[in-house]
Amino acid sequence: MGVELTTIHWLYLLFVLVILVTMCLRRDTSVACLAGIFLLGLFAKGSLYQAVSGVYTSFIFAIGELLSTILVISVIYALSRALLHTGINSVMVSPFTRLMSSPAAAFWVIGLLMMTISWFFWPSPAVALLGAVLLPAALRVGLPAIGVAMAMNLFGHGIALSSDFVIQAAPKLTADAAGIPVQAVVTASIPLVCVMGAVTVAVAFWQLRRDFMNGTLATGEIVADKVQAVEPAALLSPGKQRWLAVLVPVLFLLDVVVMYSVKLQGGDATALIGGTAVIVLAALSGFAYGHGALEQITTYLTDGFQFGFKIFGPVIPIAAFFYLGDSAFVQIFGKVLPAGSQGIVNDLGVALAQVVPLNAAAGAVTLSLVGAITGLDGSGFSGISLAGSVAKLFSHAIGGGTATLTALGQIAAIWVGGGTIIPWALIPAAAICGVDPFALARRNLVPVATGMAATTIVAMFLI
Repeated sequence: MGVELTTIHWLYLLFVLVILVTMCLRRDTSVACLAGIFLLGLFAKGSLYQAVSGVYTSFIFAIGELLSTILVISVIYALSRALLHTGINSVMVSPFTRLMSSPAAAFWVIGLLMMTISWFFWPSPAVALLGAVLLPAALRVGLPAIGVAMAMNLFGHGIALSSDFVIQAAPKLTADAAGIPVQAVVTASIPLVCVMGAVTVAVAFWQLRRDFMNGTLATGEIVADKVQAVEPAALLSPGKQRWLAVLVPVLFLLDVVVMYSVKLQGGDATALIGGTAVIVLAALSGFAYGHGALEQITTYLTDGFQFGFKIFGPVIPIAAFFYLGDSAFVQIFGKVLPAGSQGIVNDLGVALAQVVPLNAAAGAVTLSLVGAITGLDGSGFSGISLAGSVAKLFSHAIGGGTATLTALGQIAAIWVGGGTIIPWALIPAAAICGVDPFALARRNLVPVATGMAATTIVAMFLI
């Protein structure tokens, strides 16, 4: 027998549904989350001032949980700007342009390189790092600009961001909401990411090749004849650019070796990557700017923090609400839940299992739909806490499979909202390639839907 559900449980569930509806309407969820936190505090404490204080305290709790993730993304973005301005990134990727001997080769080289860089630098900075160098080379061998945009988008904002194996920002959000270790989500996501990536990219490549061979690519999908690349200032000599272009990726690869050799996971692994990024940023600034390095490092870090909080600004309110579904509720509002309660979400999951007969298939389909709905705002990250919370609820009803359901919801949310089929989330890749974001979204729709269906079926057997 589970704990008897109270008004707090039903109120939490009501606001989960309100947030889902708000996302379906493509509206921001911050107000709904704030109202949910306030009313939960009011019913829990019976005090107006404590409910008001609880809103602020929940934000502090969420920021504390997310701060390491925000910090590492900020410093990595700062480093990416330094690599771009010094021209080191151009030297880093130039050897790969020689592998682009045909349209098909260009598609796969761009995609695989984008995926690799995105694991370490995140997709948005990676688009800027790679686009100006690889796009002209791809056009020269006959790959249309829409093909370049698809490769960068599906491999970067799709495969790399939905897995997030290195920085682990996405798994941390979903794992925290599901109440399981980050590494459990990462491990469970590996087969799902492989299926999603392989099916989606294969369908996308087949469709692109078919239409290219038939000459049926829409004119609105083709870039203008001249692509204007931004040339970096002469901050470093060609010799320094070359050896730094080798040293920087070697340092990050050494991080990966250390992570696996001493079994660094979660926050420890993130700290190693972040520390390396800060040290490399400082060294690059010293080489490039000399006496002006002290001021330039501050400028880069400021830009990085602005980027980090811009990305996670919409995430903090919704994370603050969904953290209340677990241990945060007791920390913020005290022990007001019934004796024997395992947290609001756990209690709801047990109650659901007693009322509705669920199975792995129903759980997998539900998490795919929930993840897709949370991605409709075009963020990909603002709703994955909800996916983790729902995964925890359903896993209690099913009797297991928390990590797989959480990973599935994460993948669905990020593939939809992280920048593959929501037009306003496609702007970075579309802009750098000079294509219409709506045309790119239409191109990605069928491949992503096919991949999501295949991944959901596989997840049913893994739960």
